[in-house]
Amino acid sequence: MGKGRLEAFSDGVLAIIITIMVLELKVPHGTEFADLAPLAPRLLSYALSFIYLGIYWNNHHHMLHAVKHVSGAVLWANMHLLFWLSLVPVTTAWTGETGFAAAPTAAYGGVLLGAATAYFLLARALVAANGPDSPLAKALGADFKGKISIVLYVAGIAASCRFPWLAGLLYAGVAVMWLVPDRRIEKALAGG
Repeated sequence: MGKGRLEAFSDGVLAIIITIMVLELKVPHGTEFADLAPLAPRLLSYALSFIYLGIYWNNHHHMLHAVKHVSGAVLWANMHLLFWLSLVPVTTAWTGETGFAAAPTAAYGGVLLGAATAYFLLARALVAANGPDSPLAKALGADFKGKISIVLYVAGIAASCRFPWLAGLLYAGVAVMWLVPDRRIEKALAGG
Protein backbone atom coordinates (compact mmCIF):
# COMPACT_ATOMS: atom_id res chain seq x y z
CA MET A 1 0.00 0.00 0.00
CA GLY A 2 1.20 3.52 -0.73
CA LYS A 3 1.70 6.08 1.99
CA GLY A 4 -0.20 8.94 0.31
CA ARG A 5 -3.62 7.87 1.54
CA LEU A 6 -2.35 7.44 5.10
CA GLU A 7 -0.78 10.89 5.05
CA ALA A 8 -3.88 12.54 3.58
CA PHE A 9 -6.17 10.90 6.14
CA SER A 10 -3.88 11.91 9.01
CA ASP A 11 -3.68 15.50 7.75
CA GLY A 12 -7.48 15.67 7.62
CA VAL A 13 -7.89 14.31 11.13
CA LEU A 14 -5.33 16.75 12.52
CA ALA A 15 -7.11 19.65 10.78
CA ILE A 16 -10.39 18.60 12.39
CA ILE A 17 -8.74 18.29 15.80
CA ILE A 18 -7.36 21.83 15.54
CA THR A 19 -10.77 23.11 14.41
CA ILE A 20 -12.49 21.49 17.39
CA MET A 21 -9.88 22.96 19.70
CA VAL A 22 -10.31 26.51 18.45
CA LEU A 23 -14.10 26.22 18.67
CA GLU A 24 -13.69 25.55 22.41
CA LEU A 25 -12.27 29.06 22.86
CA LYS A 26 -14.90 31.49 24.07
CA VAL A 27 -15.21 35.13 23.08
CA PRO A 28 -14.40 37.48 25.97
CA HIS A 29 -17.28 39.45 27.47
CA GLY A 30 -16.41 43.09 27.15
CA THR A 31 -14.61 45.44 24.84
CA GLU A 32 -11.27 45.99 26.57
CA PHE A 33 -8.03 44.05 26.33
CA ALA A 34 -8.28 43.54 30.08
CA ASP A 35 -11.30 41.33 29.36
CA LEU A 36 -8.86 38.76 27.94
CA ALA A 37 -7.19 38.25 31.34
CA PRO A 38 -9.67 35.64 32.62
CA LEU A 39 -9.11 33.70 29.38
CA ALA A 40 -5.32 33.50 29.89
CA PRO A 41 -5.28 29.86 31.11
CA ARG A 42 -7.48 28.79 28.18
CA LEU A 43 -5.34 30.66 25.68
CA LEU A 44 -2.16 29.23 27.20
CA SER A 45 -3.45 25.64 27.08
CA TYR A 46 -4.68 26.22 23.51
CA ALA A 47 -1.30 27.61 22.42
CA LEU A 48 0.60 24.69 23.95
CA SER A 49 -1.77 22.16 22.38
CA PHE A 50 -1.62 23.89 19.00
CA ILE A 51 2.17 23.73 19.13
CA TYR A 52 1.99 20.04 20.05
CA LEU A 53 -0.34 19.25 17.16
CA GLY A 54 1.95 21.19 14.84
CA ILE A 55 4.93 19.19 16.08
CA TYR A 56 3.13 15.90 15.49
CA TRP A 57 1.96 16.99 12.04
CA ASN A 58 5.44 18.15 11.05
CA ASN A 59 7.32 15.12 12.35
CA HIS A 60 4.66 12.73 11.00
CA HIS A 61 5.22 14.27 7.57
CA HIS A 62 8.99 13.92 7.86
CA MET A 63 8.72 10.34 9.05
CA LEU A 64 6.42 9.31 6.19
CA HIS A 65 8.67 11.11 3.73
CA ALA A 66 11.50 8.80 4.83
CA VAL A 67 9.66 5.56 3.98
CA LYS A 68 8.37 3.88 0.85
CA HIS A 69 5.88 1.36 2.21
CA VAL A 70 3.19 1.11 4.84
CA SER A 71 1.74 -2.11 6.21
CA GLY A 72 -1.40 -3.09 8.08
CA ALA A 73 0.53 -2.68 11.32
CA VAL A 74 1.49 0.85 10.28
CA LEU A 75 -2.16 1.69 9.54
CA TRP A 76 -3.22 0.54 13.02
CA ALA A 77 -0.28 2.25 14.70
CA ASN A 78 -1.24 5.46 12.91
CA MET A 79 -4.86 5.10 14.08
CA HIS A 80 -3.53 4.59 17.61
CA LEU A 81 -1.65 7.91 17.33
CA LEU A 82 -4.70 9.69 15.91
CA PHE A 83 -6.83 8.34 18.77
CA TRP A 84 -4.59 9.98 21.38
CA LEU A 85 -4.33 13.20 19.40
CA SER A 86 -8.13 13.33 19.11
CA LEU A 87 -8.28 13.59 22.92
CA VAL A 88 -6.12 16.73 22.95
CA PRO A 89 -9.09 19.14 22.58
CA VAL A 90 -10.88 17.66 25.61
CA THR A 91 -7.91 17.84 27.94
CA THR A 92 -6.91 21.23 26.54
CA ALA A 93 -10.34 22.65 27.34
CA TRP A 94 -10.44 21.02 30.79
CA THR A 95 -6.95 22.23 31.69
CA GLY A 96 -7.66 25.77 30.49
CA GLU A 97 -11.09 25.91 32.10
CA THR A 98 -9.70 24.92 35.51
CA GLY A 99 -6.58 27.06 35.39
CA PHE A 100 -4.24 24.04 35.26
CA ALA A 101 -5.66 22.25 38.31
CA ALA A 102 -4.02 18.96 39.35
CA ALA A 103 -6.38 16.36 37.82
CA PRO A 104 -6.83 18.11 34.46
CA THR A 105 -3.09 18.70 34.22
CA ALA A 106 -2.45 15.01 34.95
CA ALA A 107 -5.06 14.02 32.34
CA TYR A 108 -3.42 16.35 29.81
CA GLY A 109 -0.10 14.67 30.54
CA GLY A 110 -1.73 11.26 30.17
CA VAL A 111 -2.94 12.17 26.69
CA LEU A 112 0.51 13.50 25.78
CA LEU A 113 2.07 10.30 27.12
CA GLY A 114 -0.37 8.21 25.08
CA ALA A 115 0.41 10.20 21.93
CA ALA A 116 4.17 9.96 22.48
CA THR A 117 3.95 6.21 23.04
CA ALA A 118 1.78 5.82 19.95
CA TYR A 119 4.23 7.88 17.86
CA PHE A 120 7.10 5.72 19.11
CA LEU A 121 5.17 2.56 18.13
CA LEU A 122 4.31 4.07 14.72
CA ALA A 123 8.00 4.74 14.09
CA ARG A 124 8.83 1.14 15.01
CA ALA A 125 6.07 -0.19 12.72
CA LEU A 126 7.39 1.95 9.85
CA VAL A 127 10.91 0.65 10.42
CA ALA A 128 9.60 -2.92 10.44
CA ALA A 129 7.74 -2.31 7.16
CA ASN A 130 10.73 -0.67 5.46
CA GLY A 131 13.65 -2.62 6.90
CA PRO A 132 16.52 -1.98 9.28
CA ASP A 133 18.58 -0.36 6.51
CA SER A 134 15.86 2.13 5.56
CA PRO A 135 16.59 5.86 5.87
CA LEU A 136 14.08 6.06 8.72
CA ALA A 137 15.75 3.26 10.69
CA LYS A 138 19.13 4.94 10.28
CA ALA A 139 17.73 8.33 11.24
CA LEU A 140 15.93 7.15 14.35
CA GLY A 141 18.80 5.13 15.72
CA ALA A 142 18.18 4.57 19.45
CA ASP A 143 15.57 7.40 19.42
CA PHE A 144 16.78 9.06 22.61
CA LYS A 145 14.48 12.04 22.07
CA GLY A 146 11.41 9.81 21.84
CA LYS A 147 12.35 7.86 24.95
CA ILE A 148 13.23 10.92 27.07
CA SER A 149 9.90 12.49 26.08
CA ILE A 150 8.04 9.54 27.57
CA VAL A 151 10.08 9.80 30.79
CA LEU A 152 9.36 13.54 31.05
CA TYR A 153 5.62 13.00 30.54
CA VAL A 154 5.58 10.40 33.32
CA ALA A 155 7.47 12.84 35.56
CA GLY A 156 4.96 15.57 34.66
CA ILE A 157 1.99 13.38 35.49
CA ALA A 158 3.56 12.51 38.85
CA ALA A 159 4.36 16.18 39.55
CA SER A 160 0.85 17.34 38.64
CA CYS A 161 -0.58 15.92 41.87
CA ARG A 162 1.25 18.48 44.03
CA PHE A 163 2.88 20.87 41.58
CA PRO A 164 0.75 21.35 38.44
CA TRP A 165 2.92 24.30 37.40
CA LEU A 166 5.97 21.99 37.30
CA ALA A 167 4.04 19.50 35.19
CA GLY A 168 3.16 22.31 32.80
CA LEU A 169 6.83 23.30 32.58
CA LEU A 170 7.83 19.70 31.84
CA TYR A 171 5.18 19.41 29.11
CA ALA A 172 6.30 22.72 27.61
CA GLY A 173 9.93 21.56 27.82
CA VAL A 174 9.15 18.48 25.75
CA ALA A 175 7.42 20.70 23.18
CA VAL A 176 10.50 22.94 22.96
CA MET A 177 12.67 19.85 22.52
CA TRP A 178 10.56 18.76 19.52
CA LEU A 179 9.76 22.19 18.07
CA VAL A 180 12.32 21.88 15.30
CA PRO A 181 11.50 19.07 12.85
CA ASP A 182 13.59 15.97 13.36
CA ARG A 183 16.82 16.81 11.54
CA ARG A 184 17.97 13.20 11.77
CA ILE A 185 15.43 12.25 9.13
CA GLU A 186 16.32 15.16 6.83
CA LYS A 187 19.99 14.28 7.20
CA ALA A 188 19.40 10.59 6.44
CA LEU A 189 17.38 11.47 3.33
CA ALA A 190 20.15 13.78 2.14
CA GLY A 191 22.61 10.90 2.42
CA GLY A 192 24.56 12.29 5.35
